[in-house]
Amino acid sequence: MLMFAPVLDKPVADELKAHKRQMRLMGNAFEITVVSGDTEFAGHCIDRAVNEISRIEALLTTFKDDSQINLINANAGVQPVQVDKEVCDLIARSIKLSALTQGAFDITYGSADKRFWNFDRNMRSLPDKETAKQAVRLINYRDIVLNPNNCTVFLKEKGMRIGFGGIGKGYAAECAKRLLQQLGVQSGIVNASGDLAAWGTQPNGQPWTVGIADPNFKNKPFSYLNISGMAIATSGNYEKFVVIDGKKYSHTIDPKTGFPVSGIKSVSVICPDAEIADAMATPITIMGINAGLHLINQMKNIACIIIDDDDRLYTSDNIKLSAA
Repeated sequence: MLMFAPVLDKPVADELKAHKRQMRLMGNAFEITVVSGDTEFAGHCIDRAVNEISRIEALLTTFKDDSQINLINANAGVQPVQVDKEVCDLIARSIKLSALTQGAFDITYGSADKRFWNFDRNMRSLPDKETAKQAVRLINYRDIVLNPNNCTVFLKEKGMRIGFGGIGKGYAAECAKRLLQQLGVQSGIVNASGDLAAWGTQPNGQPWTVGIADPNFKNKPFSYLNISGMAIATSGNYEKFVVIDGKKYSHTIDPKTGFPVSGIKSVSVICPDAEIADAMATPITIMGINAGLHLINQMKNIACIIIDDDDRLYTSDNIKLSAA
């Protein structure tokens, strides 16, 4: 689902145009926009960006038995697995993000027993506290043993699993953006199903205008931001949730309690790096409004927008919104 869509002003009457292509990658809808006066050059650059995203998808997938990630998971509690430096570095950054968010972000989320949370219309009750806690007992980023010198990864406990669902799209968007910049693209957008990186300007020289989705009407923006050289990512509870005893629960599970979180409809994170924006959106949902804003307000070059279940709007100290 495209959480964000660039809102293009009318182009000026010159050779620059916004060349766009939509495709499905990493199981999600992607849209790549390149501003150029040369259609052939723009198409070539988009091809290269698609290839880069496909490469990352193959590197991080858990849907191929022989992928590096599945080899790590298959050898959990058995032995370390050597991986590419790129994977090693991404895991190292993920561990740092886990420490920063006190475990609210954790790539070992794949260890959770998902039988208790199907979030379909047949779900009538939550599991009891002990069952929920047992279901997430193997989620613990501290049990990832990373050796950066020889690029090996070891999961201490059998049954542990890592996955990059909370950071992979943002990482892919950031890599594609950097490749396009290296190819000479001065302005563009990589939209990884809402994890969006934008740089430069529209063909008319104005900043990119990005609409932030209204959690009550997902195809309608509730506000706009003018951005350049920034990335945005959103985590929302309106795609997958259940209502039990009149209370709405999102599909996001708190790794400490094993229970789905409630109270927040959506979190949007804005910062220069799409990987960080992607990785921070869900943990803020888990941490809650006060703790999440406190964390963001202590960090440089990052901002967030939170909408709670009662449609109240909260923002970090360094953000300005314009009404839709």
